Amino acid sequence: MTSTGIRLHAPAPGWSISADVVVVGSGVAGLTAALRCEAAGLTTVVVTKARLDDGSTRWAQGGIAAALGEGDTPEQHLEDTLVAGAGLCDEDAVRLLVTEGPDAVRRLIETGAHFDESEEGGLELTREGGHHRRRIAHAGGDATGAEISRALVEAVRARGLRTIENALVLDLLTDADGRTAGVSLHVMGEGQHDGVGAVHAPAVVLATGGMGQVFSATTNPSVSTGDGVALALRAGAEVSDLEFVQFHPTVLFLGPDAEGQQPLVSEAVRGEGAHLVDGNGVRFMLGQHELAELAPRDIVAKGIMRRMQEQDAEHMYLDARHFGAEMWEHRFPTILAACRAHGIDPVTEPVPVAPAAHYASGGVRADSHGRTTVPGLYACGEVACTGVHGANRLASNSLLEGLVYAERISADIAASRSADGLSARVPAPVEHPEKPAHPLLAPEARFAIQRSMTEGAGVLRSADSLEKAAEQLQRLHSEAREALEENGKTAEPGVDTWEATNLLCVARVLVAAARLREETRGCHWREDRAERDDTHWRRHIVVRLNPDRTLAVHTTDTADFPPTRQQQEQ
Repeated sequence: MTSTGIRLHAPAPGWSISADVVVVGSGVAGLTAALRCEAAGLTTVVVTKARLDDGSTRWAQGGIAAALGEGDTPEQHLEDTLVAGAGLCDEDAVRLLVTEGPDAVRRLIETGAHFDESEEGGLELTREGGHHRRRIAHAGGDATGAEISRALVEAVRARGLRTIENALVLDLLTDADGRTAGVSLHVMGEGQHDGVGAVHAPAVVLATGGMGQVFSATTNPSVSTGDGVALALRAGAEVSDLEFVQFHPTVLFLGPDAEGQQPLVSEAVRGEGAHLVDGNGVRFMLGQHELAELAPRDIVAKGIMRRMQEQDAEHMYLDARHFGAEMWEHRFPTILAACRAHGIDPVTEPVPVAPAAHYASGGVRADSHGRTTVPGLYACGEVACTGVHGANRLASNSLLEGLVYAERISADIAASRSADGLSARVPAPVEHPEKPAHPLLAPEARFAIQRSMTEGAGVLRSADSLEKAAEQLQRLHSEAREALEENGKTAEPGVDTWEATNLLCVARVLVAAARLREETRGCHWREDRAERDDTHWRRHIVVRLNPDRTLAVHTTDTADFPPTRQQQEQ
């Protein structure tokens, strides 16, 4: 695999530093990888787009899943994960996750994370959709992500790791042999570094989170613009299964025109006994699945959408009035406050909810050690596709995946340093030619992309809706390319234009994969192909970016998760 030679249009780096490892992202995956690398004696730099605690992790409400309860086993956790993944999970990857997960959670607790405890002093575990057992550890009732983020950020600062905050990573740097040589980045605002610079390192860990901002309504923070996936594509890496975007079933409905980040109503609320009802108070999930409201998320999201269509309604309701004020205040204080801030009191009235974009089950293809198809480039967390989630992520497996694979990545980097002496080598990145630079989109293109994706590639998809979305995205792509090629013009480099350009990149890949997959599977719902088709489609879709900026799309021959180049070379 070679680099495409494509880089975002940006000024040349005006400063540089060197390290053994640069970690991009400050969620559970990024900070865990950084802490483990530092503990292994690697000089580590953490780069994050906002503040250290501003990633997606801190928004996680429900918790982290692991077989920690009495009578629970990794094998049972594996089975629930495989069922949710609808035939596309890599069983070896899942087995690794559920087997190493419990000890990884214990090490997280040793790092300083405090989870809620029962009266007996053990972990207080709850249940979420798709789980047949209570195995979700949580903190602060419904503030698990915030507690994990707090503990990891404090550990990073206590150990004095070098961090660069408010920095958008632009592109991967490579050396003359095509290996990773670091990243270019733009630092926003004042600090030790400013403007465009570079971190030179032989290992780069992408932990940039998701791409929920590609849709109009999402649970993701504003920084989730698919930067890691877009960077990897420009670097020549392969991405897989990007069509499988999980829409969380129960997001607080703020009106049909609401855009941007929407308040999440955790699945744990249903896990504790809340009911989904329509406007007439009827529990419509009964009879649709053995677990009713606790069915896997794709099934619940589809159930809500079908009921909305049947009744020509804009939303359904989550009824937890029977919890009473004390339980709401103790178990779900964050959600209670968010609802009340929008004029809804869950103690006395049902909460209006509707699905919204939540999690990318696909991403940059990575093996069991987090290695991508580009030597020296690793990926973990939501930006990665390890084969764990298949066609639909099981609730609360995301924090666990970030934790487990971050530890495996740091171990692999440390082992590579010992074997190859990478720490002694300061990579010299090759100078990429000014052309072909990636043309930049104007900031307002972001909203055009989001509207196209919501209308054409949202919860409900069809050949017609996807074709329309593809045409709209291609028009944006072609106009920007032609302006650059014909007269050298492109939008002014800046955070807004780089983000819009990254969003277009990932949107094109998502739509291309969704058009190709002519079936309904997991969280990919084709109205015109309503049935799951294992004969033709129990396989993965892999995409890479060609040097001419076209997309190379192919399907695997089997359901096996394809090895990366680095696996093949072992």
